[in-house]
Formats: sequence, C-alpha cells, structure tokens
Amino acid sequence: MHPAPSVIVFTTLSGLGFGLLTWLGIGMPDVSGWVAFVFFAIAYALAVGGLLASTFHLGHPERAIKAFSQWRSSWLSREGVVSVAALLVMGLYALGRVFLDQNWAPIGWLGAALSLATVYCTSMIYAQLATVPRWKTILTPALFLSIAVGGGALLAGERDFAVILLPVAAVFQIIWWTRGDLAFEQSGSTLASATGLGEPGQVRAFEPPHTGTNYLLREFVFQVGRKHAIKLRIIAFVLGFALPVLLVLAPFAHALFAVAAICHLIGIAASRWLFFAEAEHVVGLYYGKR
Repeated sequence: MHPAPSVIVFTTLSGLGFGLLTWLGIGMPDVSGWVAFVFFAIAYALAVGGLLASTFHLGHPERAIKAFSQWRSSWLSREGVVSVAALLVMGLYALGRVFLDQNWAPIGWLGAALSLATVYCTSMIYAQLATVPRWKTILTPALFLSIAVGGGALLAGERDFAVILLPVAAVFQIIWWTRGDLAFEQSGSTLASATGLGEPGQVRAFEPPHTGTNYLLREFVFQVGRKHAIKLRIIAFVLGFALPVLLVLAPFAHALFAVAAICHLIGIAASRWLFFAEAEHVVGLYYGKR
C-alpha cells in the first residue's frame, strides 16, 4: 500500500503518546506540579498530534466527526470514541497531579486502560483486513501495543522497564516481518481467485484493466524493492530498539534519554513506513502487480 505521510505520523506519534499516558496513569513516574505538566504536555502533544494527522488522509476531513457514529461495526470509529474518552479521563487525572498535588489513582488506572485500548483499536483497524494478509494476524496488535508500552516507558524515564520492554517489542517486530514475508503466498490468493476465473483453467493477465491510473492503484498497489526494505528494517531495528536500550544503559544515562527517545521515534517511523509500503493488498492481483 502507498505509505501516506499522514498515517505514518498518526501511527507513530499517537502510539508513543498513548504509551506515555499509560505510564503516567499508573503513577510512573511519580511526579506532580510543573514536572507533571511537562510529562502530560509531551504525551498530549504526541497523542493529539497523531490523531489530528490521521484526518489528513480522509477525503473530506471536515466529515471526520461522522466516524464516531459507527462504533458498533468500525474499529476506526471505536478508536475515535476510546481515544476521546482516554484523553478526557487522563485530563482529569492530570488536573489533580499538576494543579492540586493529588493522585486520584482509580482515575489514572482507568485512563491508562483506555490509552492502551486506543492503541489496540488502532492496530485492529489493520489487523481485521483479510485483504492484506501481512496485517491480518494477532501479531499486529501485539506489535503496536509492545511498541507503545516500550516507547512510553522510555519517554517516562522508566529505564528498568524500558530495557525489558523495548527488546520484547523488537522480538515482536522481527517475528512480524518474518511471518509477513510469507503471508501473501500462504493466504492462497491468486489471479484466478481474484477474478473468479479459476474453473476454466490457468489464468494469466492479458492486458491491464485500463490504461490510466485510479484510486486503487494509487492507494493499494505499491511495491518496495527488497534491498531497500532490508536497509529500512535495519534502520528501524537499530534506531527503534537497539540504540535506545544501549543509550539508557550507558553512564550518564539521564542525559541521554532525550537522544534515545529521538532515535526511537525515527526508528519507529521507519518501521511504520515499511508497515504500509510492504502491505500487499489482494487487489494488486487484479492488476497483475502480485
């Protein structure tokens, strides 16, 4: 699929922001006053910034409010509803932490749970799609959640948790890549199944369906070179997982947390670009692109 910048920014920033809100909700770090204000400001900037970026991929961003009405059937709608709930609950919790020096723990726990639920809903937008075999796996929500929690621990300054959770997320990432490289072939989708012409005999493409481009080709038929993908995977792994862990374990680690967080952000952005660029939509079969 075509890796639109808006969805890359959305999935990267919102996951990290809601991951940080999760840690703040359970009281880690245990901060109050203006220190807490800085942590909450960073978390909200990432979470809200990511959500706003997602609207730029809509054909009519001004109609985004309508997405909230389909929560019974749409993971996108559920994400919208749960994300607003998470932001409101965590806003109340932040009010106590920042201005009243109060730790309303039950509210924080609820906000943390809603923050994780938001990340889960985001992941299920993609994991539910049988038309993209690489995405349709329980590993997709596992990957999104592990990156959010690990990256959130890094931003929260929780080193002991970050050095455990980031390697766990790295393992999920490697497994997700490995499984994904075989997913389309193992799905059994072919040109014959895509066209419904398998019964008469072997099916092959004679000519493209049309001479010009269209929405499907622009959005769902994107191919990335294997060598290019491998380079980006290395960048994503090193910057997103390995280097941040090494930095926070180094002497004077507190001075390197900001650098580690920036590296992690860049690495996850590369991972997200590949998430969309390598997604082989079955519609490509109809156009002879698979």
